[in-house]
Amino acid sequence: MSELTKETGKRIHDFRKSRGLNQEELARLIYKSKATLSKYEKGEIAIDLDTLKQLALALHVRMEQLLPPTVEGYEEPEQHGIPTFFKGLSRFYIYWFDGRNNQLTRCVFDLHAPLSPNRQQVALYMNFKDWDHYQNAENIYFGYIEHFDVLSIMELANEHTPTEKASIQIPSSFLESDTHWGLWNGVSARPFMPVAVKMLFSKRPLKEDESLIKNLRISKEDIRRLKYFNMFTVT
Repeated sequence: MSELTKETGKRIHDFRKSRGLNQEELARLIYKSKATLSKYEKGEIAIDLDTLKQLALALHVRMEQLLPPTVEGYEEPEQHGIPTFFKGLSRFYIYWFDGRNNQLTRCVFDLHAPLSPNRQQVALYMNFKDWDHYQNAENIYFGYIEHFDVLSIMELANEHTPTEKASIQIPSSFLESDTHWGLWNGVSARPFMPVAVKMLFSKRPLKEDESLIKNLRISKEDIRRLKYFNMFTVT
């Protein structure tokens, strides 16, 4: 079995379980046998596009969510417009501290097909328990990331709540570093209010300890810049 069919099968299995469906029920929805669906989930056979579309409709997800992100380390010719921090990445990780419940929140960004030399489709999975099943997230956003000379910008929309649109700016993404700070501008649903949040972007999962939480909390330096500019900023 290829890595593509194996990862696609795992995603189908995870979404099926999260939707509360057994194999027989999902197989009936896509007009396939239970045995065939089982082979899809195990990655034993490839899935044609028509069946993939039927699966996406039955599971109430986008087709892109059933496919792995772009291949790690593979650099297409179009990537000449991608800054250093994002080059060769198919996935990156985000952390922020939620003061509403005093908890660290983890996110995964999947990078999908390029829309242009400096623009890519993205999916954001926010607040999940298990890294292996991050698609079962509390909030899922879709949109794109666009790269410019001095920063990268993401425009996102919550898949279930049309009012929840967000923009993330990552300054100096052309610099080589394992992590970068970014600023989220969006809407909080609990309570409902506009918010700005500092986020830490990383090429790999970070150790979730007190040191990370301390860095994610609003610092004295953050407050100093807020008072000086009368704006919340990250650098």
